[in-house]
Amino acid sequence: MKKVLVLLSEWGYWGEELVAPLDVLDAAGYQVDFATPTGNRPVALPPSMDPTFVDPPLGRPVVSDEMAEKVKRIDNPQNPRLDSPITLSRWFPDRPYWSAEKAIRQWEAYYNAVDQAQADLVQYDALLIVGGSGPIIDLANNHRVHDLILGFYKMRKPIAAECYGVACLAFARDFNDRESIIRGKHVTGHCKEYDYLDGTGFMGTELNMGPPPYPLEYILQDATAPEGRYHGNFGKEISVIVDYPFVTGRSTADSQVTGQKLVEVLERGLTRYGW
Repeated sequence: MKKVLVLLSEWGYWGEELVAPLDVLDAAGYQVDFATPTGNRPVALPPSMDPTFVDPPLGRPVVSDEMAEKVKRIDNPQNPRLDSPITLSRWFPDRPYWSAEKAIRQWEAYYNAVDQAQADLVQYDALLIVGGSGPIIDLANNHRVHDLILGFYKMRKPIAAECYGVACLAFARDFNDRESIIRGKHVTGHCKEYDYLDGTGFMGTELNMGPPPYPLEYILQDATAPEGRYHGNFGKEISVIVDYPFVTGRSTADSQVTGQKLVEVLERGLTRYGW
């Protein structure tokens, strides 16, 4: 039985971007573990379980009645599936400041702890990072997330990411050379045409950030340069790119295919798709 680790934000995930690939993984008979940054139960963004919600950039509803019900079921506090996720902050160490007392000893301890945590990842066959607005807050610039990703990357195990979860791949870098692991690779992610002009929100706060605080398309263009490429595929209904070990999905509509391609990577050795 293959085993996949699914990483979710605690500030709101987009329902279909969890449910659709999860359905594919379940159908394949895989065991799935969930993780969040501090161990809190992840919560779906309300629009992602509302079939009347009209996505402003697309000008049409993006949540089917069937998907809304599926998201409500898994988001229901009485459903135990997302209870007690793995706590990333307990699994991977905090990075010390260089100004800390006995900094060298602290950095030695940090690297030893990272090595030990990454060694634990041998039990998993792949990593999936779920998208939505939440990853902007607690995943994209979270060094524990980066060390988790680097652990899979060092073992050459597949890493899938959706929507704004793809930002984690751009920022995952060895702390010494600081070069993005997607340099020279082909990826997709939320393109400018599909970004909100207003209304980017997060769970647990009334904050309306307006547009996303960073343009993911530009970040991915820069991170993959010079030999790689970002593929926005604006106007195409589906945008999923496989450039092993990475499987990236642009947004909500790509969630199921992202899961399907991850299974094909694991079962059939797929290394390239969509470019």
